[in-house]
Amino acid sequence: MGWGRTLLLGDIGNRLDIADCEKMLQELRRESAFKNRLNQSQDERIAALIKENGELTLYIAVLARLLISKDVFTVEEFQQFVEAIDSEDGKADGQYEGDLV
Repeated sequence: MGWGRTLLLGDIGNRLDIADCEKMLQELRRESAFKNRLNQSQDERIAALIKENGELTLYIAVLARLLISKDVFTVEEFQQFVEAIDSEDGKADGQYEGDLV
């Protein structure tokens, strides 16, 4: 592609350059479409995780409030359990990566 082909081949060279450009453009469009599908797939998975996280938060809130209302434990005891379990995996960071039981 370039002026050398055009200079040597004239209109045929121009047409070959155009064909090369069209091929490159098709490849870029394919790559762009693939990236868009990948991004959309990731966006859908993120949305599903956000929804699942919201549902889990709701269930935990319901369980905690139910157990507190039935005097199984107090709010303070619940907070102490949270802090103790949070520290079990070696770092108090609001996350837990250990075994559930």
